[in-house]
Amino acid sequence: MLANILCMILLVLPFTKSLDNGLARTPPMGWMHWQRFRCVTDCAAYPDDCISEKLFRDMADHMVSDGFKDAGYEYVMIDDCWASKERDNVTGRLQPNPDRFPSGIKALANYIHDKGLKFGIYADYGTLTCAGYPGSIDHLELDAQTFADWGVDYLKFDGCNSDVMTMESGYSLMSAYLNATGRPIAYSCSWPAYQEPIGIHPNYEQMSKVCNSWRNWDDIDDSWGNVTNILSWFSKNQDRIAKYSGPGHWNDPDMLIIGNYGLSYEQAKSQMAIWSIMAAPLIMSVDLRTIEAQFRDILLNKEVIAINQDSLGVQGRLELTKDKIDFWIKPIKPIVDDYLSYAIGLLSNRVDGYPYRVNFTLSDLNLVNGNGYMIRDIYDSVTIGEIIKPDDVLFIRVKPSGTVLLTATPLSSSKTVTRI
Repeated sequence: MLANILCMILLVLPFTKSLDNGLARTPPMGWMHWQRFRCVTDCAAYPDDCISEKLFRDMADHMVSDGFKDAGYEYVMIDDCWASKERDNVTGRLQPNPDRFPSGIKALANYIHDKGLKFGIYADYGTLTCAGYPGSIDHLELDAQTFADWGVDYLKFDGCNSDVMTMESGYSLMSAYLNATGRPIAYSCSWPAYQEPIGIHPNYEQMSKVCNSWRNWDDIDDSWGNVTNILSWFSKNQDRIAKYSGPGHWNDPDMLIIGNYGLSYEQAKSQMAIWSIMAAPLIMSVDLRTIEAQFRDILLNKEVIAINQDSLGVQGRLELTKDKIDFWIKPIKPIVDDYLSYAIGLLSNRVDGYPYRVNFTLSDLNLVNGNGYMIRDIYDSVTIGEIIKPDDVLFIRVKPSGTVLLTATPLSSSKTVTRI
């Protein structure tokens, strides 16, 4: 079987074109079930939590009624455990579990589309998915066409039970097959998440040509420690990977776990702020039916979302660490007199038990507009001084494991510019 797929890849790859779907010009935004609902398939015991068409219809309803669609979240996505254990014995196609998806996937996609949303699905490059459902390695072209026929708008393509040495060519081949369907399908790849942990540096140049986004590292779990581990990996590798992120192709540190069980309110604000600075896909994984209002408000904060969705599409980076406070910065619009604006996230790694007072200057972060900057605190919705010059000392208090999120808008010598 592996020999056959390798032969097919070698035959087709020379004709593979770059991904040509015009999608993900800003980081994708949406909802996916995995982190919150995992692989719950017992609908008798857990009727509200099991992976079923009811769950995804409920989430689509709340995406619209609770303001998520208006805020920019557009994809409702199924992760693993939706399929039957066997393909259709006549057509060879993937098929949904008939008890949990009695109406079929196309009907579910239509329901979501009728809400003005887009529909995403999960598949796996290997012989089996991570949860043991049928994989795609011998059926790449068929599965791509099946997804197009169902009205899929987004494919998360995992990499369990496969040979990591064939991933570059295999994922590229799947990209070509998705293109060939003629349906625009955002394509989320996973091969770095399987190669990076074993010391292989993936070909990000090729990835940026054939994928709209890619998971770089470990799956996120519902804990602050897991969030900081992911941030540590991204900061250590930012010089190597950030240059491949931009409009149409994004590094992906995995889902937002805001509103679940593992993050405090301040930690939830931190994940939202730093994910936005990193230009990460904003993919929620939370029960939208029961999420507390304070966490919902974080996810709906339009000023934070605007940082993430900024059209420059630059991945932010860790620029400075001082007194165990990380300073993450991201260039954003507007551009004034050739000076960029910036989002600045001060992320505390301290455990003092009180908001730590850190001082810094904008020049410490390489913000050097001599006319100064207007500084806005995004979460508190206040302006910090009318004109802050590069060498003026700022004193900011940051709560333990919390974040202060600022924007710095350059001022013109001829006029004051207000960030919109």
